[in-house]
Order: sequence, then C-alpha cells, then structure tokens
Amino acid sequence: MQRRRHRSDRLPFLLVSGAVLAVLVSVAAYRPSGPTPSPGAASSPAGTATDPVTGTDWHVLFDGETTIGLRGYGQVTFPDASWQVREGLLRTVPGRAVDLVTDDTYGDFELEFTWRATPGGNSGVLYRVVESAELSWTSGPEYQILDDIGHADGADPRTSAGALYGLLEPADDKVLAPVGDDNSGRIVVRGGHVEHWLNDRLLVEYDWRSPAMLARIAESKFRDHPAFMTADNGHIVIQHHGEEVAYGRIRVRVLDP
Repeated sequence: MQRRRHRSDRLPFLLVSGAVLAVLVSVAAYRPSGPTPSPGAASSPAGTATDPVTGTDWHVLFDGETTIGLRGYGQVTFPDASWQVREGLLRTVPGRAVDLVTDDTYGDFELEFTWRATPGGNSGVLYRVVESAELSWTSGPEYQILDDIGHADGADPRTSAGALYGLLEPADDKVLAPVGDDNSGRIVVRGGHVEHWLNDRLLVEYDWRSPAMLARIAESKFRDHPAFMTADNGHIVIQHHGEEVAYGRIRVRVLDP
C-alpha cells in the first residue's frame, strides 16, 4: 500500500525547488556590464575586429560610420567643427585645422587606411607622436597624403604622396589613384624598421634613428625640434592641413617586437 505523504515529507523538496528557481531567475535577469558587442564581432572587445584570415585583432579607429578612440589633438573630445563623417568617409572641414589623435599610443604596429584627395588636397598620417603643446609634426614623422599634381609639394619627391615627409622620397614605381579615387595606405613599424606602402607597393623603408636617418634629420627642418623621432612609443595622428581630404576605414594592430 502506497504511503500517504505528509507536509513534512514534501518540505525538503519544496525548499530545493525554490532555490533552483531563484538561481534560474537570477541567470535570466543578468546582463553583463559594458558595451554590447556589435554584430559580427561578438567575441571581440568594443572597437576591435578579428581578421577572418589571420585571426588577429585590429583596433578599428573608423568603421565608415563612427570614430572609435580618436579625438582632437590636445583636446578631450572629437572636433566636430573640423571633421565630419559623410557618405562613409571621414572628411576634413576646410578652414580651422585640428588634427585627430589616437587615445592609445603605439610602439610596434601596423596601420591600414584608405584615403582620397580633392584637387590641391594635403594631409598626412603621423606616428609615434608625443602629444604636447607643440604641433604634432615636431615629434612624429609623416606619411604624406597629397594631390601630387594640384599641390606644390608634389614637385619635390620627398614631400609627395607616400613619402616620409621632407626626408625620404617614394620608390619610382609609385602608383597614385586619380584625384577623387581611393588610395590604400599602410604603415608598418616593427623592431625599429619602418615601411610606407601605397596601393600595395612598398614605397619607403628605413630604420628608426639609424645613422643614415639621423644624418637626414640633421639636414632638414626637423633639426630645430629636439623631440623629433626620439620616442619609441607614441600616438598616431591624422593631420588636418586646412584643405579638404577624406579617409575611409582606418584600423591598427599592435605587433610583437
């Protein structure tokens, strides 16, 4: 004969069931703190994207819609009066020039970006910049962005597109897209060796503060700026030179030395 259960027989079961239910409710109500990952990057922190081929993490500075980790040089906010995002491009507003600077600093890194010039357009991408009261170009070297035909700097190879501004001219096989079309830029700094790439061609390479580079600096306008190319770690800067230029997607990754 089946024994009839009393209330005291059922009490442990009810207590255990109540505890399980409380756990389930707590789990369902939990929401992780911090920003929600964007679609397609659920396993990466905000502002990063994993390359599907190499599996490496890139910090996305501009994704075609928003800037992440960029602000005005010497400022704490993004300079909306000097830069605007339109039609998937990060564009300078001609006039009051305010450079963009990364929040983070980089020693060895790889930077990829696309850019296009308007007629007479001039800009640059600088690296290992020490942010101070001085202008960005007084401490960091520059990958020149330029309309070679419509700007006077294009007449001197050392100040033409892709050059190490004022110091090293690009290779003779440089291919530059017509004004208004996109160019792809790439800067690689690793173990003291630096490379400038333009449209998949290696244009410039040099060794950081090698005797040959120090001699070049001593013969240039940069000799009057003691901080120039002295830092092994610094900010990346996108220069606003007053003219209109536009940048497409921009991303950077840290490299092992």
